[in-house]
Amino acid sequence: MVVLAVGLTAFGSGCGDGGDSGAEADGTEPLGIGNEVTVPIAAAVVTTVDPGAEPRSMLRPSYYNGTIQAVTLRTDHHIQQQIDSQQLRDFSSPSLTIPMTATADSGGVELTLGSVTTPDPALSEALTAADGTHAGFEMSELGGITALRLAPAPDTSNSARAALEQAFYQAVYRSVTFPDEPVGEGAVWRVQQTVGGGVDLDQVTTATLVDRDGGRLSIRLDVTQTPKSNIWDLPNEAGTLDIEDYAMQGSGDITVDLGLPLPVAGSISIGGHQIYRDPRTSTVLRQVIETNVSWGG
Repeated sequence: MVVLAVGLTAFGSGCGDGGDSGAEADGTEPLGIGNEVTVPIAAAVVTTVDPGAEPRSMLRPSYYNGTIQAVTLRTDHHIQQQIDSQQLRDFSSPSLTIPMTATADSGGVELTLGSVTTPDPALSEALTAADGTHAGFEMSELGGITALRLAPAPDTSNSARAALEQAFYQAVYRSVTFPDEPVGEGAVWRVQQTVGGGVDLDQVTTATLVDRDGGRLSIRLDVTQTPKSNIWDLPNEAGTLDIEDYAMQGSGDITVDLGLPLPVAGSISIGGHQIYRDPRTSTVLRQVIETNVSWGG
């Protein structure tokens, strides 16, 4: 069974899921090396479950073009894998701390990365050439991310670029879209979105407006992911695996300032297990995964 779990790669030529499933064997290179790459994000469908208490109002980003925000994104992605009774192996990605300057424009937000740090020595060295890398989110009027862009600095290596792509893709699918009707404290809304990949996932995020102080919102997020199919199509036409079990869920809290383009604080963790079987050989692949995304100043 030619499957090695190496985390998420949004732009890889043999990428895994956009969610938290395993990916193809290592050695995959990012797509569009040396160029800006744009990946569309599936539209989110928002349903209000409870409009909350009065007074109610529309939740809308209210920043002006040119608004600047300094923010730091931190990501951790842990994955352990076992094939049949073989030894458990760890394919976790090194954690990243990404300081950046976000500048709002009419279509979303442009990001200029500072010095990215990681505890992994080899990746840390590779990331030194990534200073000044640009990224961007295209956003809807409801605050949802509709596309992700990445333009690495010219000397950025493949390993550094892939790590940055993975981190931003994780952040995209831990974001929140606002409801299209007035809500108040205690409001609950559901955001449903397809996370594409070898295994298309139905991701449902339930958001609860815990507190509102002017334009500052405290939001609780609960996330579940369910495969849309019971088959995983392996990258590069390498065959298929039957999905025998798939349980991924998580939660967290974020703080949003409607006058700024990105969350100002908070963290979201999602994890679980996945079991796949090769229909030709009955070989079983088991994975245990946990991903954390956090925002801070």
